[in-house]
Amino acid sequence: MTIAELLGRLNKEYHIGEWRQRYDPVTELVLTVLSQNTSDVNTRRSFQRLRDAFGSWEEVAGAGVEEIASAINPGGLARVKALRIKAILEQILRERGSLDLGFLRRRPLAQAKAWLRRLPGVGPKTAGCVLLFGMGRPALPVDTHVYRVSKRLGLIDSRVAPAAAHDILEEMIPPQRVYQFHLTMIEHGRRICRARHPLCWRCVLRDGCPSRRDYDLKEM
Repeated sequence: MTIAELLGRLNKEYHIGEWRQRYDPVTELVLTVLSQNTSDVNTRRSFQRLRDAFGSWEEVAGAGVEEIASAINPGGLARVKALRIKAILEQILRERGSLDLGFLRRRPLAQAKAWLRRLPGVGPKTAGCVLLFGMGRPALPVDTHVYRVSKRLGLIDSRVAPAAAHDILEEMIPPQRVYQFHLTMIEHGRRICRARHPLCWRCVLRDGCPSRRDYDLKEM
């Protein structure tokens, strides 16, 4: 199955539209840090509490760690994330004089990723989320769903580490389709290609999936 066919089937199934900006880049950065190792529901709750508690990200940068941790407590790992968010915001302010990350739009993609990954606790997934969702740049974040489904489909070798999967998959996907690939693969991983008991009989990619037989046999 070609990438074009895969994308066509997934997009027909999940109806992902064109890219649209959710938040500005620094807000995406904070949101992605909050999403680490927690559910979407808890991420949204802690994110909203943080925004309600502070008037701006500059205020968050100047706040105490315990104050930040108290606001984001519903998301879990509150102190770890509070330390990380404060350190990130402080470093950006120190180096750039403001929290405007718009300059990354003008840098080559590899340089923009490298700049973000210098920030405390920012790995390839977080950098990809900031660039893709905050700026519409074709950086591909690989979360657990994208990683799992890509391995099962044979897009990446089962031995490829998650960090390495970002660049490998990004090279396969046309830049203008990265946004759709990321979101449709996540939806497919949540609804059909689950970590346990994937629903292969309902999968629109079933006829082209090399892992299908393994899971069919398990159902017998």
